[in-house]
Amino acid sequence: MSNAMYFVQECPTCGRRLQIRVEYLGKKVVCQHCSGRLVACDPASNRYDSCGSALMRRAEELLERSAQERMQSRLPHPR
Repeated sequence: MSNAMYFVQECPTCGRRLQIRVEYLGKKVVCQHCSGRLVACDPASNRYDSCGSALMRRAEELLERSAQERMQSRLPHPR
C-alpha cells in the first residue's frame, strides 16, 4: 500500500480540482477530465511562481475570444 502525499490544484482549462502527487511538483501533468496540460504546483507555496500565470493566460485568451466574437456579431452581414 502506498502512502503517497497529494495536494489539490485546479485545472486551468476546465476548473476541476485535481489531486496531484507531491512528487510531480514542478512537472507537466495532464488533466484526466479534459486533457488540459498544466505544471503541477502547490498554490500555497511561493516556490512555484508560475502557478497563477497559466490560469491568467487562459483567462486572457477567453476574454480576447469573447471580445472578438462580440465584434463579429456587430458587423453587418453580407447579402
